[in-house]
Amino acid sequence: MRITPLALLLLVLAAVPARADILHITRDHGGYVEEYKAKYQRIRARGERVVIDGICNSACTLVFGIVPMNKICVTPRASLGFHQAYYDKAFTFGIKVTSLEGTSDLMSYYPGTVKDWIRRNGGLTTEMKKIKNGPDLWKIVDPCPEEW
Repeated sequence: MRITPLALLLLVLAAVPARADILHITRDHGGYVEEYKAKYQRIRARGERVVIDGICNSACTLVFGIVPMNKICVTPRASLGFHQAYYDKAFTFGIKVTSLEGTSDLMSYYPGTVKDWIRRNGGLTTEMKKIKNGPDLWKIVDPCPEEW
């Protein structure tokens, strides 16, 4: 059986792993914690990179506890927002009721650098606490290479 150059090329290309995809976060205001845990676990399992290129608030910040830090970077437009976990169910009639258990769960995922920043800034409260691009953010996560 003779292998043609085209067949050989196709075999080589099939053997080369595809470049991991990149998740670009540009305007993520958060949502249900369990959904973000599942999403970031899939990203971690696939070896994807994450570029934070805008707002990453609330449950979005779980990325720092699930995706390896060497797979995450921030652009100059990055902004992180942290607050206490809360229930937002019909039985609360639209009122946000904080959850100590949920807040503890969030904190358990964060790496030490995130926990340190939160502690230095008064802990998690009902108010959103933000980190914008600069030295405080770079203590948590590396800036992206310029080509990103």
